[in-house]
Amino acid sequence: MSKIWLLTDDRMGNVNQLLGIAEALEQPFERRDIRYTSWVRLPNFLRGKSLIGVDEQTKQSLLPPWPDVVLSAGRRSYPVARYIRKKSGGQTKIVQLMNPGSAGFGEADIVVLPAHDNYNGRTDNVLVVTGAPHRVTGAKLKEARQQWKDTLGQYPSKRVSLIVGGATKNRPFTSQMARQLVDGVKALNPQSVLVTTSRRTPKEVVAILKQELSQPCFFYQFGDAGDNPYFGLLAWADEIVVTGDSMSMCSECCAVGVPVFIFAPNDMMSPKHKRFHQTLYRDGYAAPLGAATVFPKGSLNPSFTIAEKILQHISR
Repeated sequence: MSKIWLLTDDRMGNVNQLLGIAEALEQPFERRDIRYTSWVRLPNFLRGKSLIGVDEQTKQSLLPPWPDVVLSAGRRSYPVARYIRKKSGGQTKIVQLMNPGSAGFGEADIVVLPAHDNYNGRTDNVLVVTGAPHRVTGAKLKEARQQWKDTLGQYPSKRVSLIVGGATKNRPFTSQMARQLVDGVKALNPQSVLVTTSRRTPKEVVAILKQELSQPCFFYQFGDAGDNPYFGLLAWADEIVVTGDSMSMCSECCAVGVPVFIFAPNDMMSPKHKRFHQTLYRDGYAAPLGAATVFPKGSLNPSFTIAEKILQHISR
């Protein structure tokens, strides 16, 4: 039984990816919450194998005994993983999600990259996967369906669950786009709509969705009191519409096993997002909103592929 640490920070997308892999490993794990200072903006080749860029509370949590495996996600936490490996005398294995940059790239035991990154290297330690790892499994959906039965089960089928994100860097989510989204949802002829928004959803978009979506409609706005119904909306969906700004949300929706439609206005999506969507369309996991109904290929969750790779590596 290996001792596993997850380096979790304030980016929930990264946290959920790490948790998805850790749960797929089916081994005990511990979280180490990483809090940053302004020095984290330094490039990784300057931060090296150090705790530069993390606060004192974080430093106090990173003490021996050191883990057998450390999982990190994104550029900012990678120097912390390298620091842990150095302090362990090289015994700790590093699993890095997403490209950490050139500094120390070859030091990780496994680097997990999404296919839409178009990585062209031939490094043995790189594992390329479709989509983002996540926590949506059949067991969790079954549990969520039971948990939300009284709240969501009352809504008539066909139920369309609408999963709404928000603006991305330099690419706004406009009121016009919100109205296009409403029109796309209505075109699916739902008998009910189950909506959840995110921290990044603009207020004007929320207002339009509330006003324009027909009843019956369940609406959870990020920050509302009570449990977040996200897993419930996935579990009770007959079809899903998801905004394409979040690769994690799109991947999670494609794990449910119902038709998934991605709302991805051209002006809102980066080239990387567009490549990702095209992969999902090509492989039959999803379709653009407005296209003919897609019959899902299956459940998309690379967490299990990554977990298998980790188990193979640590058993050597």
